[in-house]
Amino acid sequence: MATATSWISKKPGRCGGDACVRDTRITVWGLEVDRRLGMKDSEILAALPGLTEADLEAAWEYVAANREEIDQAIEDNEAGEEGFVD
Repeated sequence: MATATSWISKKPGRCGGDACVRDTRITVWGLEVDRRLGMKDSEILAALPGLTEADLEAAWEYVAANREEIDQAIEDNEAGEEGFVD
């Protein structure tokens, strides 16, 4: 089983410092938006080549443990926070 601490990373120069899966530019909050929009894990995996079931498992674990951070990142993106880099 993947753990969020080993699969999710944050770096200041990548995606505005937001939590990303492994060392990619796939943000956890972006995956959570997909899930909230009703996408199934299989659909998310099909849309993002290279993403694995273990990646999603770690992302969902991270979301559960860091709900406020993820909600804020989603809110900031929806508001068009200045300086956001995708």
